[in-house]
Amino acid sequence: MSNELYNKKLKKFVRKNAVKFLEDDNITSVGIAFKERNGEKSKEVCIQFTVGEKIGLETLENLDAKIIPKHFVIDGVEIPTDVKERSYHHDAILIDALEKVERKKRMNPILPGASIGHPQISAGTAGCVVYDANTGKEYLLSNWHVLHGESGKIGDSIVQPGKYDDNRVDENVVGKLINSHLGLAGDCAIAEIDSRQLNDRIIGLNINVNQIADVELDDKVIKSGRTTSVTRGVVSRTDITVKINYGRLGIKRIGCFEYIPDPNYLPHDGEISMGGDSGSAVMLVKNNKSTSVMVGLHFAGEVGDAREHGLACYSSSVFKKLNLVPNKSDVREIEDVRLGYDWNFLSEQVQPPVPKNKTIKNGLLKVNGKNEIDYMHFSLVMNKKRKFASWVAWNIDGANIKRISRKGIPFIKDPDFIEGQIGNELYKSNPLDRGHIARRAELCWGTLEEAKKANKDSFYFSNMLPQHERFNQSKKAGIWGKLENVIFDDAIIKDLKVSVFGGPIFNEKKDPVYRNVKIPKEFWKVVCYTDEETNKLTYHSFVLTQSDLISGLEGLDLDEFEIFKVPLHLISEKIGFDFLDIEKSSETESITNNVITKIESLEMVLV
Repeated sequence: MSNELYNKKLKKFVRKNAVKFLEDDNITSVGIAFKERNGEKSKEVCIQFTVGEKIGLETLENLDAKIIPKHFVIDGVEIPTDVKERSYHHDAILIDALEKVERKKRMNPILPGASIGHPQISAGTAGCVVYDANTGKEYLLSNWHVLHGESGKIGDSIVQPGKYDDNRVDENVVGKLINSHLGLAGDCAIAEIDSRQLNDRIIGLNINVNQIADVELDDKVIKSGRTTSVTRGVVSRTDITVKINYGRLGIKRIGCFEYIPDPNYLPHDGEISMGGDSGSAVMLVKNNKSTSVMVGLHFAGEVGDAREHGLACYSSSVFKKLNLVPNKSDVREIEDVRLGYDWNFLSEQVQPPVPKNKTIKNGLLKVNGKNEIDYMHFSLVMNKKRKFASWVAWNIDGANIKRISRKGIPFIKDPDFIEGQIGNELYKSNPLDRGHIARRAELCWGTLEEAKKANKDSFYFSNMLPQHERFNQSKKAGIWGKLENVIFDDAIIKDLKVSVFGGPIFNEKKDPVYRNVKIPKEFWKVVCYTDEETNKLTYHSFVLTQSDLISGLEGLDLDEFEIFKVPLHLISEKIGFDFLDIEKSSETESITNNVITKIESLEMVLV
């Protein structure tokens, strides 16, 4: 096996199992590093754990109360483990007042590396100038805990310098918060600057961000922060998932890498990371000079007597999550943008359903070399034989829903696999609806351009299933439509973020044939969200049935249909796919009393 292929498998293993490891209260992070032997760094790669209190590897317990082994076996290769005693905090201002420098004063134009913040937050660092991937609009990138914070909201004012450096916040407003994220993809936010100019040259580095890339162990990096100014580092751990306490929001898991001071360029006071550096752009160094390649967004540092180091979110994750590009020339035509289902949309990773076996996997259609087909805010896989989607996965951002008209948008086949879909020939002159699996209105969020693209994408036949009009439409008392209303209304009212999976239950023996097409009689849906009180992933799983079609569609009488709330494993067995992340990390709870009241009002049968 090639080193590149093996490294991918190692990274996948660490990221996949990080949530399980971090449920141990004593474990603060897990990532990939070089093994230390007798106090010296070797070239042997290991899976490194950090703990709040080092008790020794033999007594460190994981989620199942089993001793973590001295090594893991990945594809027949033994990878050793290592344990360091270490805790973390995000790098907001937690220090005494320091001597003011230019980067802590009011600027026009504003330069990356300068003090910035939310009016209710002390101060952080303006990271870099970035651009919306669809519109080319210019924004300033920093951290969630610098520009948003636990009491902030989208649209809030942003001040420069930050409140800690100048408390005349009313006079220092420079723009507003546009978007943010706090989770596995990173601690990140963007602001629109509308009352001063922006310059993209980073203070002390005299370069701007033109590209993004991922780092490897031993890469050299450099950053320009509000507090420590220009500091140089060496990447010491990669593919980390770390636990950080965000106050009222509790513990959050953040994906990142770690870097320590470059021994050839040690900071004058030994500090590579201090309070106020949050939001700094971490740049790649080649030939001892900063390049224009951004590899990370600094957000945290060590606590106590641990080895000096900083943590940075991966630029690639941050830019994807916030739909950004580093250069205006990289702006895409909206028609070419397919963001797809986002695994990291919620507080914990939730991957789409995974085939149980090779037979199920081999039965999926391949398009452009892969099974998963992306659209704006949703993804799906197609069953080759049935020519319907086996599942559709989508995200709903209740706080950013746009009201978009559906008028004039045609139902069409995806041109990438014309013959792999059932088209309009099935739906003419009968009571069968072209039933959206991912509901159109639930996909219309984000920027106006994204919402319009999602609206259009939702009408591909790949997102359709044949559903009787009295099953599909809420206005005709359809249960499927009513359940959609419950999810959608609650997402908007409570500004919820929701991830949803849905699709048909194929039954080759019992599904009736109409116009040479087997019509699925049962449908399933799994709804996931983060519970506000417990901060844990929560889900509800349903099976919905429509009337027997054996007698032929023309004589269809759909007098009875029911919705069942069922165990997730039952859906998994019926469809041949596993829900790995949900099964590991979630708990079944009521969405809210309000939603349960709504559900009961639909006269659903709950089992």
